[in-house]
Amino acid sequence: MINKEIVRHVAELARLKLSEEEIEKYSEQFEHILEAFKILDEVDTEDVEPSFHPLEIKNVFREDEVESGLSQEKALLNTKHKEKGYFKGPRIV
Repeated sequence: MINKEIVRHVAELARLKLSEEEIEKYSEQFEHILEAFKILDEVDTEDVEPSFHPLEIKNVFREDEVESGLSQEKALLNTKHKEKGYFKGPRIV
């Protein structure tokens, strides 16, 4: 049974300042939540295998393959900010 003292304690642990109206409201809501879980507790799960993930987990990444990269000329082809074969950035003081 959820009472106002439990709600106050949880609010204190979460560092929440609740008004008396909120405490009353949340104690009723927590009680409804616990009732919903009581219904779930009645479900027969004897022959049900546990499922931690709804979908099978598998590695979707490909193997690394060595490929040649861009040449220095191709890398600098579309920039106007270049100097002596390198990208030129803004001066930082």
